[in-house]
Amino acid sequence: MAPFVIRLNRTPPTGPIRQMRTRSDIDFFLILGLISSVYVLLIAFLVIADIRYTTLQDFRNALQKPEIQHAFWLTLKTCTVSAFLSIWIGTPLAYLLSRHRFRGDWLIDTIVDIPIVLPPLVLGLSLLILFHLPINGWELENWFRDDVGFPVTYRWPAVVLSQFAVACAFAIRTMRVTFDQIDRRPEDVARTLGCTRLQAFLQIALPQAIRGETAAFTIAWARALGEFGPILVFAGATRFRTEVLSTTVFLELSIGNLEAAVAVSLLMVAMAMVILMILRLVGLGVRG
Repeated sequence: MAPFVIRLNRTPPTGPIRQMRTRSDIDFFLILGLISSVYVLLIAFLVIADIRYTTLQDFRNALQKPEIQHAFWLTLKTCTVSAFLSIWIGTPLAYLLSRHRFRGDWLIDTIVDIPIVLPPLVLGLSLLILFHLPINGWELENWFRDDVGFPVTYRWPAVVLSQFAVACAFAIRTMRVTFDQIDRRPEDVARTLGCTRLQAFLQIALPQAIRGETAAFTIAWARALGEFGPILVFAGATRFRTEVLSTTVFLELSIGNLEAAVAVSLLMVAMAMVILMILRLVGLGVRG
């Protein structure tokens, strides 16, 4: 008995059927485009409004102010340090959560997400309490200041720690997704050939995750750039000391210098766009 075979008609539709499908596709993409454009236009109009509000002279005047120049360089330094710390500490944790199941892994996974959902001011307040909580007459801030000689609160290390506390969570999430997508069989093969777990991690897994590392670093850097609440509470906004660009906007607004605040905001938008372009081109790959 001959097998029953279903033959599909792969001939492309012609005439009225093709016109109907084309019309349906146009309507589909038109509706999606209209809905999607709401958010894109909102962000675009926000940037355009900032650009229209300020002038090139206001922008130059703001960037020539010594305190804003100091805030700009401090922002670059602290964001870079916090991003490197996020990668350095976040990569091993992301690898453990991706490759291994152990008792309490769900709890660690939940703790990692806390800085993402926590209000920024609460995170800054928690850092302040942690460093000044007396435990039998001992305080963490006093230990850093008196014994280590490295005071933290209301100084530039507090800026880095505030940025790192939030940025590291995003770096861990990015790196975990990266390791989840990497085939673990080459690591298992390497171990059967005599490699230790550390060698398999350093020589097999880590080189394959270089794009994820770049993306995680970029995301951590961009997140640190926009951090404000923890910095204001834990590091303060002292000019020429702990002022970064996000707190500069707040300080300029507080003294009524709206032009300078808008100019600094545009500078931060430009920096964020550069970082996001790097993320698209390097971290996620360039579409040929």
